[in-house]
Amino acid sequence: MLEISEKRFETLVSQSIDLIPEDLFALIDNVVFLIEDHGEYPGILGLYDGIPLTERDTYGIGELPDRIFIYRLAICAICDTEEDIVHEVITTVVHEVAHHFGIDDDRLHDLGWG
Repeated sequence: MLEISEKRFETLVSQSIDLIPEDLFALIDNVVFLIEDHGEYPGILGLYDGIPLTERDTYGIGELPDRIFIYRLAICAICDTEEDIVHEVITTVVHEVAHHFGIDDDRLHDLGWG
């Protein structure tokens, strides 16, 4: 396991978010990205907690933001190099943002974002 600092990890997450095409990023609605060391379940690298855009017919004004968690130590635990961490952070950010857009795990796997 290669562990990197919280600051460096935060930079990697920020850079990964910046890779989202501007047109797509403009469609992200009421979402906050959070970095934590690990989630409730072992082996989970990230988590989308919210109401996907495809299900927001009952979504109202004043709703708390959806949350995308990226888990630093969980990602570090499966990586041997910083390059591996960069790859996993990008993959995890894409994966969780896709859930915000209503794309499920099966479709993500079909698209190569497993």
